[in-house]
Amino acid sequence: MKESQTDLIKNTPTDHKIHDLIKNRWSPRKFADTPVSDTDLQSLFEAGRWAASSNNMQPWNIVWGKKGSETYDRIHNVLVEFNQGWVKNAPVLMLGVYDKMTPDGKENFHALHDLGQFAANMSIQAQSMGIAVHQMAGLKHEEALKEFKFPDSYHVATGIVVGYYGGEMDDLPKDLQGEETKDRVRKKQDEFIFNGDYVKRAEVKPKNQ
Repeated sequence: MKESQTDLIKNTPTDHKIHDLIKNRWSPRKFADTPVSDTDLQSLFEAGRWAASSNNMQPWNIVWGKKGSETYDRIHNVLVEFNQGWVKNAPVLMLGVYDKMTPDGKENFHALHDLGQFAANMSIQAQSMGIAVHQMAGLKHEEALKEFKFPDSYHVATGIVVGYYGGEMDDLPKDLQGEETKDRVRKKQDEFIFNGDYVKRAEVKPKNQ
């Protein structure tokens, strides 16, 4: 039976009102058998392009490939085995890369933050289009740097999967199927918001969904 749009929305128990694009965004591991068009990808990249960055240096770089292309396979090959096991049905794979240095040769301490801003902009734009974005830390960073011929001053920070919400549960390994239906969880605000000095809070480590 085909999933309805409601079935594709996870329970997100927010404590305060937030925009539905943020509330309903999550990171699936299964995707509908629907290609992502070049036009839609350009919209995602354009949203990322207009992210804020320190001194407007825009240190981000994105490598992307569609399923069936050589670039897709090359990105797939630099993911860790765990991620290779579930991304096989994803329509688009990407790598998020940033330049660690400023144009005048100093270390850019804000570059990773700025790449994150790019990815966040892209994710919210994607959500507005019914497209899901799942970011992955699990990749062979040094191997990816060499594979795509980036200079040593760059860092391949993350893998990114892009595709439409949906797909068949059987497409996933059985040990991951339960993750698709779990409620989303986050730390409470009082564990990381400080109106003054830092105070150590009890550690809570929810799964990133």
